[in-house]
Amino acid sequence: MTPSRLIRRAASAHVLHRVRRPGSVAALALALLLSACAGPPVTQQAFDAHQARFAVAQPHLQQMVARPDGGRLAVREFNPGQRGRSPTLVLMHGFPDNQHLYDALIPLLAQRHHVVSFDFLGWGGSDKPATAVYDVASQRADLDAVVAHLALQQVVPVLHDMSGPVGIDWVLDNPQRSRALVLLNTYYNASPALQAPPAIEVFASKGWLRDLRVWGAGRAAGVFQSGVQSQMSDFFADEAARAAWVPVLAHGAPAIRPAFFSATSVLWQEIAARDGRRAQMQQSPVPVLVAFGRHDPYLNPQVAQALADQFTGARVSLLDAGHYVQLDRPAELASLIDQLLAKP
Repeated sequence: MTPSRLIRRAASAHVLHRVRRPGSVAALALALLLSACAGPPVTQQAFDAHQARFAVAQPHLQQMVARPDGGRLAVREFNPGQRGRSPTLVLMHGFPDNQHLYDALIPLLAQRHHVVSFDFLGWGGSDKPATAVYDVASQRADLDAVVAHLALQQVVPVLHDMSGPVGIDWVLDNPQRSRALVLLNTYYNASPALQAPPAIEVFASKGWLRDLRVWGAGRAAGVFQSGVQSQMSDFFADEAARAAWVPVLAHGAPAIRPAFFSATSVLWQEIAARDGRRAQMQQSPVPVLVAFGRHDPYLNPQVAQALADQFTGARVSLLDAGHYVQLDRPAELASLIDQLLAKP
């Protein structure tokens, strides 16, 4: 059993609000001890090869966009000739991944649409200040900076996982600038069916055991990256997609630890804070597509329906996919998005 599996087995539980079983401190300590012998998994070669192939197959503009506080965001723009002529699909990732989450979907969308993807501060190729607070307010500053820098007028937020709260907030606050909204295995407010994956739940709970996990993971880069890869592997339904994308998405995982620990520490508070916006969701005029992978046990079909029920006229599509629906079934998802945007 790998050290990451020992940590997950010792300190995880599939529950909504808190870990019910504290786990084995001895097993956790053993895992941290073993981590001294565990180097980070080799992902550099796979990541570099993907970057080279993608740059040739899908030309794009790449730049660093500054937030008002100076933090720089890694931003990619596809089909820039369509900027201002058509709505812009703004693709946002979750945790613990990055904007490469959309690299199988982008070539299908960019044939016809203006597309932008970016890494939130603390993730992927963006700056990673160790002392920053990585909450929804920070992510909102990221999104606002990208929209302002590119002078985007009509936006289609495409949201996955962690980006649900910031993207839905933005649409509710900017209905006139929102052409449509796409929700992919994400969350917003409380839902009885919502569960956190083990790798998220163990860092979203409160108390000394969580502090011990953060302390240990902060000193065990190899264990942390192995744990990220293990959890990501569970997010796929398609074996070929899993083999191709886990090394790309998990590359550089140790560097995201400050953002990961900060974002997970406020996960349940951020969800609870959005219960008060249900009336606005019902009144929103923005067309909504809820496209979930049906095999995700955490952000599952019941969560999809609960989200759709809060938006008038939202369409639900369940695809034969896991948590990473945009990588398991990119062609089917692109077709659904095309259909959404074809409507007046």
